[in-house]
Amino acid sequence: MNTPIVANILGTLGAVCWSVQLIPQIVINYRRHNTIGLQPSMMMMWAWAGVSLGVYTVTEKFNIALRIQPQILTILSLITWIQCYYYERRWSILHCAAVIVPIVLLMGGLQVALVFALRIAESEHLMWPSSLMAILSAALLAAGVLRHYWDIYIHRTVRGISFIFVGIDAAGDLFSLASVFFQPMFDILGVVVYGTELALWLGVFIAGGYFNFAPWVRRKTILLKSHRAANLDIAQNWSQEHDEGDVSTPAIALHNLPSSTSVFRTPSEIGGARSRTGVPRSIYSLGDDDHSAST
Repeated sequence: MNTPIVANILGTLGAVCWSVQLIPQIVINYRRHNTIGLQPSMMMMWAWAGVSLGVYTVTEKFNIALRIQPQILTILSLITWIQCYYYERRWSILHCAAVIVPIVLLMGGLQVALVFALRIAESEHLMWPSSLMAILSAALLAAGVLRHYWDIYIHRTVRGISFIFVGIDAAGDLFSLASVFFQPMFDILGVVVYGTELALWLGVFIAGGYFNFAPWVRRKTILLKSHRAANLDIAQNWSQEHDEGDVSTPAIALHNLPSSTSVFRTPSEIGGARSRTGVPRSIYSLGDDDHSAST
């Protein structure tokens, strides 16, 4: 469908999502001062995927929003990547800067060089270099997400990764995918790039529902039953004392029960909550079957 206005609107929405997708993850890393469960290899793969995708979108004359997307992806991915080393390897800020600045310069210079090289190739009617850039970006994006699939398989939980980030990124893929369909020329490789990552993120959501949401529901159910049982015991004791002539008010203890601000709290966030509230680990382990969250 040749509808440039719709393509630009959808592409802009995708660019907006990709502009903020990693910001929730970056903020969570900063607040908890760790990146446990977050794969630095995923972030570096995404940074390089942004380079190849940027080359492809420029040479294929995608709308301006889709050309900006990869640059934002690369920048945010590198910030998240260096956070992994700052918090987990205890690198100093100077060490981080000494590492990240040359990488940024290398990626920027390589992208510019590849754009000119591919334009020369197109003038010689060679189309495979451009297709190679699209395939490479799709492979790197998919490999980055698949790295988390391995972590999910090993630990039997979705840990470290922000589900807000996952949702925003998936929305960005969806809008970008829709934008490709309204381009003047339908681009099958663009569909592959955005469609592949969208499908993989949906898989992470499903895994989060199975490993994180279901145990959360079981814990809440058990705590609710325990609370009701405690109230019933208090009522029965009061009734018995009342029958015996003791009408004094029964002592009621307020228990420091855990609370959750999000169903999809990752184990590393739960660990932080434990240390702040002082709630025993046993409360959180109720109903977790045979697996436990690693913090």
